[in-house]
Amino acid sequence: MTTAKPPTISPLDPQAADPFYRQIYDRFRGAIASGVLKPGDRIPSARALTKELGLARGTIETAYSLLAAEGYIQARGQAGTVVTPDLKPGTAVASSLRPPNSGNPAMSFRPDTILPFQMGLPALDAFPRKIWARLGARAVRAMQPADMVHPPVYGLPELRAQIAAYLQVSRGINCSPSQIFVTSGYRHTFELIAHALLKDGDRVWLENPGYPPTRDLLELMNIGAVPVPVDGDGMMVGEAIRLAPKARAAVVTPAHQSPLCVSLSLPRRLALLDWATRNQAWIIEDDYDGEYRYVSRPLPALKSLDREGRVLYAGTFSKVLLPSVRLAYLVVPQPQVERFGAVSQVSTGGSPELTQAIVTAFITEGHFARHIQRMRKLYAERRAATAGGLASALGKHVRIDSQPGGMHLILRLQGGQSDREVVARMRSEGLYAEALSDWMMGEEGASALLVNFTNVDSQRTAETLGRRIAGLM
Repeated sequence: MTTAKPPTISPLDPQAADPFYRQIYDRFRGAIASGVLKPGDRIPSARALTKELGLARGTIETAYSLLAAEGYIQARGQAGTVVTPDLKPGTAVASSLRPPNSGNPAMSFRPDTILPFQMGLPALDAFPRKIWARLGARAVRAMQPADMVHPPVYGLPELRAQIAAYLQVSRGINCSPSQIFVTSGYRHTFELIAHALLKDGDRVWLENPGYPPTRDLLELMNIGAVPVPVDGDGMMVGEAIRLAPKARAAVVTPAHQSPLCVSLSLPRRLALLDWATRNQAWIIEDDYDGEYRYVSRPLPALKSLDREGRVLYAGTFSKVLLPSVRLAYLVVPQPQVERFGAVSQVSTGGSPELTQAIVTAFITEGHFARHIQRMRKLYAERRAATAGGLASALGKHVRIDSQPGGMHLILRLQGGQSDREVVARMRSEGLYAEALSDWMMGEEGASALLVNFTNVDSQRTAETLGRRIAGLM
């Protein structure tokens, strides 16, 4: 076996329409198709290529993942990654599998890429894949005929029990397994709530700025979204009452407001609960990354203060494990269990039982708690490194918000620049960001970029990426 160096992998073209991961993919594929790289040749590791090109490791891994998925290369563990041994030179394996250009992938809010600063991704390089693989293999070996039928629509009983126990200890939520409904993600969770508790023509408070898919879902269901401004203490509950006192529900992100990362203050939490009780309204608490607070211990969930059964608590494994597991969960008030059970029977197919079994084992054996502890420490380090590197590279172009937690940074653009225009230029260069303007309803607010820091491995990487952003301003 030989280690071959692809002749045209550097330099990449920063002006090209294709992002960097696609350029890397195309050059490897071309070298293999032309016979420059031969079957069995060893290619550089992602770590080595990261250093050579000065890109984020996630960019290289995206290109390698695509090459592997299309059959061009194979990972051989300690032996490294090689060109597929039985691949015939000059053969294009699966060029038709190239994903189409979506036009504006930055607006999907669920992209399938791995770009520098991509929102919504945990630290992919730090995930304990060996442990996960071992648990997965064990679950597959233990499969019986009873495990091969349709999965339970409420979720695997063992997983529901583990979630309930975890929430009691970590989030202060006293609930039973029967109150837990396992879903396939936030959208599924929200749809389940809407089918069970809302109806055509209802009005719902939404934080402004707030997570765009929520308002899209409401519009699809013909439910009116009431944008409520957010300040340093979170949703302005008094203003919400003034705007729509008889709203049917409120959707809030109390731990880290999405996307501003401020926490909902205790007086406003109590005011929100009081409003919901007096009006028999519902509060949907989206606790998408409440575990990640760096200045103190994670705040108790709003649900932990709920004494009247008005709060529905939505959690997810996407941020703490992987988005690809497609597992989330919902805690409903005890009096609503029967209603949600009936709706689930009609509208839910159930999540893959094998995946649920692996997650259950991951929690039961203590890996979940240890992983969160490690990620909390790692993210604190990467947040500081990313903020320092970007501040050094971007200087007067941005002001970086100070935030107590979360998984992204807010870069306030200075000099009247349009965040949407900067985002478009970044995406054309293979960099990811989201424009704060796209999270606003009604009038646009301040111009800012939202960038994830969880996959930025060092301050040096952040500075390198920051210089590329500076060149686009």
